[in-house]
Amino acid sequence: MRRILCALALAVSTPMTVQAQTAQTAGQTTAQADDPYLWLEDIEGTKSLAWVKEHNDRSLGVLQADPRYAELHDKALAVVNATDRIPTPGFNRDGTVDNFWQDKTNVRGLWRRTTLASYRTPAPQWETVLDFDALAKAENANWVYKGSTCLSPQERYCLVSLSNGGKDAVTIREFDSVEKRFVDGGFVLPESKGGVTWIDRDTLLVARDFGPGTMTKSGYPFVLKRLKRGQSLDQAQEIFRGTADDVSVNSYTLRDADGALQATIVVRGKTFWEAESFLLTDKGLVKLPLPDKSSVRALVDGQLVFTTEQDWNGFKVGDLLAYDLAALKADPAKAKAELILRPGAREAIEGVSQTRNKLIVALYENVKGGAYAYGHGAKGWTRTKLDLPANSTVSIGSAAETSDQVFFTVSNYLSPQTLWLADAATGKLDKLKAVPDRFDGTGHVVEQFEATSADGTKIPYFVVHPKDAKLDGSNPTVLYGYGGYQSSLLPSYSGTLGKLWLERGGTYVVANTRGGGEFGPAWHEAALQQNRHKAHEDFIAVAEDLIARKITSPRRLGIMGGSQGGLFMGVAMTKHPELFNAAVIQVPLFDMMRFHKLLAGASWMAEYGNPDIPEQRAWILEYSPYQALKAGQKYPEPFIETSTKDDRVHPGHARKAVAKLEALGYPVLYYENTDGGHAAGANLLETARRVALEYTYLTRKLMD
Repeated sequence: MRRILCALALAVSTPMTVQAQTAQTAGQTTAQADDPYLWLEDIEGTKSLAWVKEHNDRSLGVLQADPRYAELHDKALAVVNATDRIPTPGFNRDGTVDNFWQDKTNVRGLWRRTTLASYRTPAPQWETVLDFDALAKAENANWVYKGSTCLSPQERYCLVSLSNGGKDAVTIREFDSVEKRFVDGGFVLPESKGGVTWIDRDTLLVARDFGPGTMTKSGYPFVLKRLKRGQSLDQAQEIFRGTADDVSVNSYTLRDADGALQATIVVRGKTFWEAESFLLTDKGLVKLPLPDKSSVRALVDGQLVFTTEQDWNGFKVGDLLAYDLAALKADPAKAKAELILRPGAREAIEGVSQTRNKLIVALYENVKGGAYAYGHGAKGWTRTKLDLPANSTVSIGSAAETSDQVFFTVSNYLSPQTLWLADAATGKLDKLKAVPDRFDGTGHVVEQFEATSADGTKIPYFVVHPKDAKLDGSNPTVLYGYGGYQSSLLPSYSGTLGKLWLERGGTYVVANTRGGGEFGPAWHEAALQQNRHKAHEDFIAVAEDLIARKITSPRRLGIMGGSQGGLFMGVAMTKHPELFNAAVIQVPLFDMMRFHKLLAGASWMAEYGNPDIPEQRAWILEYSPYQALKAGQKYPEPFIETSTKDDRVHPGHARKAVAKLEALGYPVLYYENTDGGHAAGANLLETARRVALEYTYLTRKLMD
């Protein structure tokens, strides 16, 4: 169950007031100090919320009054509420399967359970473990479920994370999954960002907001404590203390296939990408010989498996490696890492998991997926390819700890998800379930092209378009991008995209730019910090290539992206407004001169740079959309969205962008969901409304 229902709730701190934020701006540029819209950073201030309501009323009045909105909304709601979708399964150690489920009746969702035999049937018989709608009603609370982590090996007792309205910050409460109730006198951790780790039935390691002087500038904990049952947080024993300049401190455990604790690891996140790892022993902490840029992935047959995101000790960036855990614990300085896999130039490791005896790896070549089972023995590592469908996205689902069974999902842009159950030891595959078509994709095709970026790098991109589309520039086209944080944009099936856009004749394009992880860590690092402009150039190259091929034209081309992708869209819109006629900008970063001072923003300086350092401020200022906005441009009228409850990317970014655009005389549509967190939608109803608004806007701009 841990692998499906588990969510590492990264953090919370109380949003700063405008006065507190303004106090941090000593030394900022004159342009920042003179920013007339700083007041919009007061997240729940009376004045700023009145501004939000005024803009919501205006934009909803425009979009919901469009005669097509109601139909698009009904279609979106039908897709997201469909009950014949695959219930995502999570293995428990006893062989049962857990699932978190939402539909029109269970808006907040159900945590439920069944046997594997029942799950295999077309209509599994589910047992409800926890009803979050009922819980919210009983407690008169705006609970959004954010995951659970359960104590191994029994997995009876779980720590349930509950968010107020979808924020990253969560309240954590101990739950008995057998008796289906919260434990009387059990562990309760008040709202905060930060992680929690089970050590044993009566012991947790907690990284939380312990009061003044315990949170980083990024808003995450830098103090880790051991909490015993019956203790209050202030009675917990401090285990580790980082610094306010770190990103965060956290911990996790390594357990063998039988659930026995093998090691407890403490992680000090120095930057978003760099960390130090320590083994917690009876004599204190022992630093582990892991590269600063690395990710621990699994423990299989006593082997600690990790990837390195840097060249290190003769190994290459992107390698999959292993330490013998016993040797590592005995003498970290003498332990030797062993190579398991070195991806090729156009390959990337997109997922790693483990069953009882096997290491499972999702390996992609040119953004197309496959899966392998690795076994460890006296002669090292051997691998077998699992015969899953080709030319698709292959995603590792939950893997069993007590057997070699593992779930996979397979899909592409036009084929809905299928769920497979594999035996990693024998290679046997069973196709268990398939999602029915949510839209008619028979009239569409998927093609992969390459654009040439400004420095000559070839940038792949996918185009999903009608078979009979004419190459005359007339096709209404949405170009999607993200371009950061080593996040890969892989072919995936979206019922709402298909029903609200493709089925109506639209074309959809995904750009696999640098900054992502499509070709491993090096593809990401090629667009870090001072090289961020390369990702922007890649995206523009794709747009220009679409126009050159006459797939579309500036009149019919729109762009869409969220979070880092929202920043991406802001850069594209301000640097090349002549290429686009629409821009959907979701929960964006926008003011890159102040991103590091707002909520979790300081943690992202490893990605973008530090605006307080003149050299770095110069390269960030070169593209920061908020500062780039100016009069006399032919910007497309954008649709900008955010959430009041987003405690990751500050809603002030979106608000200030809208205010400045309006002051410069540009039309803009804006919608701020008061709930939803960084997802901008806390439940299926909110998701359907947001999607319908987006495609109503895109229809008006690109299809009319």
